[in-house]
Amino acid sequence: MDPSLLLVGITNVLSWSNLLLILGGTLMGMFVGAMPGLSATMALALLLPITFSLDPASGLSMLASLYVGASYGGSIAAILLNTPGTPSAAATVLDGYPLSQQGKAGKALGISLFSSFCGGLMSGIALLVAAPLLGIIVLKFGPVELFAIAVLGITIIGSLSQGSVISGLLSGGLGLLVSTVGMDLITGTPRMTFGEINLFSGISFTVALIGLFSIPQALLLIEKAGLGEKKVASKVTDRIIPHWVDIKALMPNIGRSGAIGILTGLIPGTGGDTASWFAYNEAKRFAKDKSRFGKGDLAGLSAPETANNAVVGGALIPTIALGIPGSSSTAILLGALMVHGILPGPNLLTEHGDVTYTLIWAVILANFALLAVGLLFTRMCVGVTKVPDGFVATAIIILCVVGSFAINNSFFDVALMFGFGLFGYWMIKAGMAPAPMVVGLILGPVMETSYQQSMLIGGNNPMVFVNSPIALTLLLLALFSVLQATPLFGTLRKRLKKQSHQQAR
Repeated sequence: MDPSLLLVGITNVLSWSNLLLILGGTLMGMFVGAMPGLSATMALALLLPITFSLDPASGLSMLASLYVGASYGGSIAAILLNTPGTPSAAATVLDGYPLSQQGKAGKALGISLFSSFCGGLMSGIALLVAAPLLGIIVLKFGPVELFAIAVLGITIIGSLSQGSVISGLLSGGLGLLVSTVGMDLITGTPRMTFGEINLFSGISFTVALIGLFSIPQALLLIEKAGLGEKKVASKVTDRIIPHWVDIKALMPNIGRSGAIGILTGLIPGTGGDTASWFAYNEAKRFAKDKSRFGKGDLAGLSAPETANNAVVGGALIPTIALGIPGSSSTAILLGALMVHGILPGPNLLTEHGDVTYTLIWAVILANFALLAVGLLFTRMCVGVTKVPDGFVATAIIILCVVGSFAINNSFFDVALMFGFGLFGYWMIKAGMAPAPMVVGLILGPVMETSYQQSMLIGGNNPMVFVNSPIALTLLLLALFSVLQATPLFGTLRKRLKKQSHQQAR
């Protein structure tokens, strides 16, 4: 670990401007997470244009704290409304809402807040420890290895996304295709511009991001508002600050769930929802009285909330070390780097160590901000859960228009944003995930550049990828990630298992 970079990172975070941005980002994240139907990914996409006027370290600090705040905020709606504010809070509903029905809404929110704090802090420390170790490894990465990483990133995200493997890979392939729009990086020839001068510089990553994640969310909220459902939230009448006895009893569960969240976050394509259910299942398995689960058990509430926030730091480890987004939210953080001219990938740790360590310290500090902001403003967030879906959808669309126009002061970008929004809405309805497409947009330039450089190194011989042990290993992992997710592999695995059972008899 380079002590100077470590010192630069913590110095940047502790400046007054960054501290205010972290507090503000955490508070905004809580409010967004508390609104049913919204997600951290959508909020990050909407607020990305705000970072244009900030330096990379400050912008990433704000976005990281928003990510942390939204991860906890989803539990507010889950506990009070029986509706998860974010997808990762779905498991919180099982024991959180029964507690609120028993008049213990404050207690449930307090346990959720403390568990989220512990999980996030654990993952932040894990990220701080892992970063210097990964920094040593990535020094061995060149263009050949970078191309293999980009291929691995696309295949992993595609094969682990919701829906079929084919739809996930197709979504990622579309992202790669869209990333090629504009001038060729080598020859300068226009590609797929159709004579439109606004496309010569390529499609703005931020425009695509806002459209794919925010407009579909607004349209889904409008659909929901048309059903005329009324939100009735439970009232918070008891204290939010948890009792020490409850905290002490939950510590083994919190430690186990935090480890689950960090390890799950390390796998690109998985998210807080996967970690939450995994941690909930393990909490139930280790419980002495399993019958209490689903009826307001504190361990059943604490486990998913710990794992959910622990994913934040875990997902940032492959994001920082390899440039492979661990989740759709970390994909936007990579997008923020690209906006500031910083190319994601292994060089991030070596060439932009000051920005990287500022981000890591921001994640750690954001969890302390979450604890303070949560205790002060959780009761206020209760009112946010009652905001009509139609009003939220209108606000989202207005922010989308303002954000996309502010990028280049161009109405063409606004029209392009709506085009991506309608396409993203169709993707969701068709059962395709937009996240792999976003990853394709991010990794597309990296893949193209590293491929061209690799061909120059190898004299246009594709065997250059086989000659590198690291690249070969990564490409084989990419192939395995696709094959193991196909129905054919699943059938073959079942058949082999059946044969082994028969031989055992």
